[in-house]
Amino acid sequence: MKVDSGIETKCVQGGYTPANGEPRQIPIIQSTTFKYDTGEDMGKLFDLEASGYFYSRLQNPTCDRVAAKICALEGGSAAMLTSSGQAATFYAVFNIASYGDHVVASSAIYGGTYNLFAVTMKKMGVDFTFVDPDCSDEELENTFKPNTKAVFGETIANPALTVLDIEKFAKSAHAHGVPLIIDNTFATPINCRPFEFGADIVTHSTTKYMDGHGAAIGGCIVDSGKFDWMAHKDKFPGLCTPDESYHGITYAEKFGNEGAFITKATAQLMRDLGSTPSPQSAFILNLGLESLHVRVKRHCENALAVAEFLSKNDKIEWVNYPGLEGNKYYGRAKKYMPDGTCGVVSFGVRGGREAAETFMKNLKICAIETHVADARTCCLHPASTTHRQMTDEQLIEAGVGPDLVRLSCGLENAQDLIDDIAQALNKVL
Repeated sequence: MKVDSGIETKCVQGGYTPANGEPRQIPIIQSTTFKYDTGEDMGKLFDLEASGYFYSRLQNPTCDRVAAKICALEGGSAAMLTSSGQAATFYAVFNIASYGDHVVASSAIYGGTYNLFAVTMKKMGVDFTFVDPDCSDEELENTFKPNTKAVFGETIANPALTVLDIEKFAKSAHAHGVPLIIDNTFATPINCRPFEFGADIVTHSTTKYMDGHGAAIGGCIVDSGKFDWMAHKDKFPGLCTPDESYHGITYAEKFGNEGAFITKATAQLMRDLGSTPSPQSAFILNLGLESLHVRVKRHCENALAVAEFLSKNDKIEWVNYPGLEGNKYYGRAKKYMPDGTCGVVSFGVRGGREAAETFMKNLKICAIETHVADARTCCLHPASTTHRQMTDEQLIEAGVGPDLVRLSCGLENAQDLIDDIAQALNKVL
């Protein structure tokens, strides 16, 4: 496959090119361990002097081939799979921020991510400042501290659907010598490639659109290879000074900007924490990736049709979809995602929580699920489910009001979805 192949071709054939007589599908290497003829041969792998595999907790050929495909889709230099999107987020941040460090994060992020940052990583000694994604340059500037190590945001926030001004956040991060980490789950690299706008590291919950069928949980981290770690070596000793837990290797020196971040995350974090993806799950993920470019287009078409219907229905208080003309983020979405945003629409049913519950229990095609970004349409009330650990004040800060309903439009007939929504709304008094 050509390096400059279209993204559609990369979806189908990226990451793996079989040789003569080899399997057309990526082989599932369902093995925990790998045999070597001598201890010396294996020792070279442990010393990172040779490439290969010795234990699937760290790396596995099936997983690496799928990671290579996602890396190609994002236009990165290196990538790794994790067992979940939550693990990917944690590894991406913890790889450069630890006890005593500080991170700036958009307040409009997935509730699980907010809890990871505000509660769990806080217990680990990492301090977070949450900033309104629509803040002014001055407000953003005031969030940085001498010990700030990264900036984090979501391309399209789940479920607030806030579209991040990637260039603004990248410019601010780089002015302070730190990378911008972007969760690109909702947009996918089909609709947005954050590296082209200055982001440095991208994460994904591959459980969502990339898998697309509710079959396999997973995550991915992709490094752009563009952030100059050694230029800011005082800020990043984990990458720029010898790692005594791994033979005294200095990752940034040995692997350069292109490989340091992912190598450290693999050799250190995956070694010690073990959020390992299974080869079987990676195989299933790859099947989803092969049709990603086709499915995302249909998801967006259905979502726009539903959003337009909802915007004209008198039982709907408000509709939020960045692809809908007149939306607050329509212009920004056109800048960063000119071909479409995502398949998720959020809205409020007149009457608040009670009305929303009546609406959802009367849906026939649209199922109430925790999931999102699936081939099948699903619906959720985040305030009472995925974000229930947050206070009403925190919900509002995150852009997730108590009345918000999240509808993830699948691949069904658009009119069938609209008809189902209409009949459920008719049950609301």
